[in-house]
Amino acid sequence: MTGTDSAEAAADLAADAALLEIAEELGLSDLLDRGEPFTLAEAADLAAVPEEGAARYLGALVSAGLISGDGDTGPYTPGADLADRRYRAGYLSWALNANRPYIDHAALFMRDPKTAGATYSRDGRRVAVSSRWIGSHGFYPGVVEEIVSGAPRRVVDLGAGAGGLLLRLLGMLPDSTGLALDLSGAACEEARRAARRAGLADRLDVVHRSIESLADDPKPVRGADVVHAGFVLHDVVGRPEVLDAVLRACRSSLRDGGRMVVTDAVPYAAEPRERGFSALFSYLHASSMEVNLPPKDVWHEAFRRAGFNDVSSRPLRMPGSRVFVAAG
Repeated sequence: MTGTDSAEAAADLAADAALLEIAEELGLSDLLDRGEPFTLAEAADLAAVPEEGAARYLGALVSAGLISGDGDTGPYTPGADLADRRYRAGYLSWALNANRPYIDHAALFMRDPKTAGATYSRDGRRVAVSSRWIGSHGFYPGVVEEIVSGAPRRVVDLGAGAGGLLLRLLGMLPDSTGLALDLSGAACEEARRAARRAGLADRLDVVHRSIESLADDPKPVRGADVVHAGFVLHDVVGRPEVLDAVLRACRSSLRDGGRMVVTDAVPYAAEPRERGFSALFSYLHASSMEVNLPPKDVWHEAFRRAGFNDVSSRPLRMPGSRVFVAAG
């Protein structure tokens, strides 16, 4: 790739991220995800905006090649590569928008991390949305394959964010139910809205609670065939007694033959394809969230302390990410 090609790719990535974030704010992402033709009137009605404004925005999407369309009123058709472009844009959205407070106040986080952390926090919805974009190709496929292979009837997702993973699973497992647990009220509300839009609200429970609370009250995970935790358990790895209590609660609550599937990250992955984003992910967690990501061996030992005797792990597409499977 030449310097010019690289610069143009960066410009396209920035444009895709901004245009698709606008779609999220307008509530149009589901419409785009259907991959079916839609009209200007449908988009304006769904976004609750005047058709004149919606037409300008859809025209920008056409010009960017994210959708195609005829005339001023449509129909418009989402591009075949829209999902791939959103996945790539997700890294930019997560890095610069979901983590904006850590960037804007970097010096304060270095001087006084406790005060900075108490004063500036991330927007839970932005974190959930950008994580869903990355997850669509970066870790959902591998995790979905792992979970669906066991045909679970009950799936619990800890740190479920906007519910993207569970909604995908429930769509593939028509006889299953799910429970999404998350500490962010904004993310929980987004998950409820997404479940209603997908027609899955009757099969998805949403619980606004911390993962740590499971140590004292494991009710949300009782009777699960699979408990998944995505990029959240690293928050308690620095408190081994809390992590052990949560893992034990999950293990004792699983049905016979159940599994715990954990998607998380290892620090500063050295593989060439991983090192850039892994460096940012590891640094921001350590410097601004007081989370030192544990290496693979530490994860494996934690599962064994909790009583799991069959533990394995493998890399996923997102740089630095790994899926850990614990059973037995």
